[in-house]
Amino acid sequence: MAVKLVTDSTSYIDQATRDELDIKVVNLSVHFPEVSYDETEIEYEGFYKKIEQDNVIPTSSQPTIGQICEVFRKIVAAGDEVLGIFISAQMSGTYESALTARDIIREEYPDSRIEVMDSKTNCMALGLQVIEAAWAALAGKTMEEVMAIANHVRNRVRFYFVPATLDYLIKGGRIGGAAALIGSVLQIRPILYVNNGVTDVFAKVRGTRKAVEKIFAQLHNDVKTYGLKHLLVHHINDEEHGRDIAARLASLYNREVPLLSIGPVIGAHVGPGAVGVVYCTEQ
Repeated sequence: MAVKLVTDSTSYIDQATRDELDIKVVNLSVHFPEVSYDETEIEYEGFYKKIEQDNVIPTSSQPTIGQICEVFRKIVAAGDEVLGIFISAQMSGTYESALTARDIIREEYPDSRIEVMDSKTNCMALGLQVIEAAWAALAGKTMEEVMAIANHVRNRVRFYFVPATLDYLIKGGRIGGAAALIGSVLQIRPILYVNNGVTDVFAKVRGTRKAVEKIFAQLHNDVKTYGLKHLLVHHINDEEHGRDIAARLASLYNREVPLLSIGPVIGAHVGPGAVGVVYCTEQ
């Protein structure tokens, strides 16, 4: 009997890692007036081109309880245990749906073990929790040990990002504590972060360049105090800017810094042009 990891598509874990660690993913989806797509089935660049050309922000929806049940069922039917780690419960109903799916499968398989965690974040701040937990599971750790490792990462991971515009966050209703920024002076760039499951304001500076420097300064202070375990860069349809940031961080910390694109569900709420840094400290 082994622990198997399940997460959702907003973790943006690359396919090679998912295959290597046997991580199962349930899809969130995006909906235009005329068509809907599962998040992993749509090409990112084409998606962002469409929302800019059509001047429309698609809605998104969580996986159905049935879809989550199907994934859970296959794992427990094979005799394994399930640990599901999902996008913040305050950002999506995916976590609540997973709890319902857990209860359904437990009725079908009374001896099964299914645990569900709220990551309290999204993107690779969620993904790192899943990856670390999956490595522990692959090493034969118990459910309690695997959950403790995921929780360890959850308490130490940080995600700071700079949107190119607030329009998408405002229209999508996902701006949280950043609502106070509406009407701010032109060229003021907010640095946003995920604060206990909700998008909030870390700082406001003038210009994107200064915003990135502010993130670098926060990263440096945290690394100096707590050490550095993981470091990566996210971008939303702005690979060139993301690559520049990743290259600078790679030089500063003498390590490879992955660059990962954010997909349609989160991207539609934050908007093209955003860049961000995800890191996890040692302590």
